Amino acid sequence: MQQTAVISDPAVAAVALDPVRARMLRALTEPGSATTLAPVLGLSRQNVNHHLRALESHGLVQLVEERRRGNMTERVMQAVAGAFVVSPQAWALLAPDPDRSPDRLSAQWLLALGARLVRDVGNLITGADRAGQRVATFAVDGEIRFASPERRAEFTRELADAVAGLVARYHDENAEGGRPHRLVVGLHPTVAAADTTAGTPTDTEDPR
Repeated sequence: MQQTAVISDPAVAAVALDPVRARMLRALTEPGSATTLAPVLGLSRQNVNHHLRALESHGLVQLVEERRRGNMTERVMQAVAGAFVVSPQAWALLAPDPDRSPDRLSAQWLLALGARLVRDVGNLITGADRAGQRVATFAVDGEIRFASPERRAEFTRELADAVAGLVARYHDENAEGGRPHRLVVGLHPTVAAADTTAGTPTDTEDPR
């Protein structure tokens, strides 16, 4: 089983995002069958089998074994990955474009960059899995509490200058055999786990 599978096909995404089938994928991180899943999901075995066939036909679950039980054969299935990520590539017509109106102070542009990050790293993971290799990546995640919008603005200016200096030091346009790497640095207000509402006025203050 893969650790994470990236879904880039719109048809597969539609199947995986169905609420019932999403629950089934979560349950099938461990092998299971229609017989074992039916009571867990509160569905009939026939209904579960219908959903399992859809998941299998789209490559989201795979057959682990077949068990003979009297006059019937029980098919034991398992999800092909422990987690699934839907790439913006699956919704190409709706995906935000980071090359459109780039503005480093725009939340929309940050979102577009995030969408591209999911798409590109997803493609790298898929290719690396097929080749039996690992993807060379690096990420930093942290939280900082600013005393005021002014301090936040000072931080962003210093961060931008520091990153620009590092890029200038290490970038070699003419390096033979060199490989380009994309760098994304983002900053946004922390969202509480239980907070599903829009940002507060503080979130929308202009950091300039």
